[in-house]
Amino acid sequence: MPSARPRVLYVTDLAYPARGRRYCDEDIFLTSRLRDDFDLALCHPRDAAALMGAFDAVVVRNSGPVLTYQDAYDDFRRRAIADGTRVYNPLSGRADMAGKQYLLDLTAAGYPVIPTVDRAEDLHRLPEADRYVVKPKLGADSMGLRIVPAKEVRGSVDGDVLVQPCVDFAYEVSFYFVDHDFQYALYAPHTDRRWQLEPYEPSDGDLEFARRFVEWNGLGHGIQRVDACRAPGGELLLVELEDLNPYLSLDALDDAGRDAFVIAMKTSLHRFLAAPA
Repeated sequence: MPSARPRVLYVTDLAYPARGRRYCDEDIFLTSRLRDDFDLALCHPRDAAALMGAFDAVVVRNSGPVLTYQDAYDDFRRRAIADGTRVYNPLSGRADMAGKQYLLDLTAAGYPVIPTVDRAEDLHRLPEADRYVVKPKLGADSMGLRIVPAKEVRGSVDGDVLVQPCVDFAYEVSFYFVDHDFQYALYAPHTDRRWQLEPYEPSDGDLEFARRFVEWNGLGHGIQRVDACRAPGGELLLVELEDLNPYLSLDALDDAGRDAFVIAMKTSLHRFLAAPA
């Protein structure tokens, strides 16, 4: 049973050199506020498995791409599942937490996602394009992503990558959820500056789009970010569903927005700790 003040191990890589973002600032801010409700300790993702037994829950936040510490992450997952450790986000996520297979599954199921294939014989299923995006199935943070001309795309398919048409989108927009509750949206009005984000006021249709993927993922607790692009036809298409350690871009919010998110996260964590194991 959780203690009167739950003990939380907060997993982050404060030194991760993210392009255009400062992970450490976000986690320093969040932990400063979470300490009001929880007994908190920070650790690097490589240390989480060894330390987590002394805590009521593990919160995985800005821990960087798993590829940079895959062995430690695999060990952490195995031990957490075997020991029944409460991990937030729960390790049952079906999206980026489990790799990029979900983009293939959602494409096959007819969801509004950038069309995605992983076999040369399926390239005909993609819309014709002058350029294609080729990215590793286990990639993150644009690691290994390439843009190749149409004449080279067939030779780029090796079984370990996904292929998508290079969409000439108007802008990218992200929707942020705690549990299944929408919190805020941000967008990048300048396509060449992905992380120069501004507040975005979503329409009812936009929120319906985003909620569809949160519902599909089925996580009862946790933080999710739905990344989408506005396609040339005006529709939104899913780019990524981040359910492991989504960067939150809290610095793009005003004080009231940050306060509201902190309240939502605290409420979610208390609910998570009180739920049956």
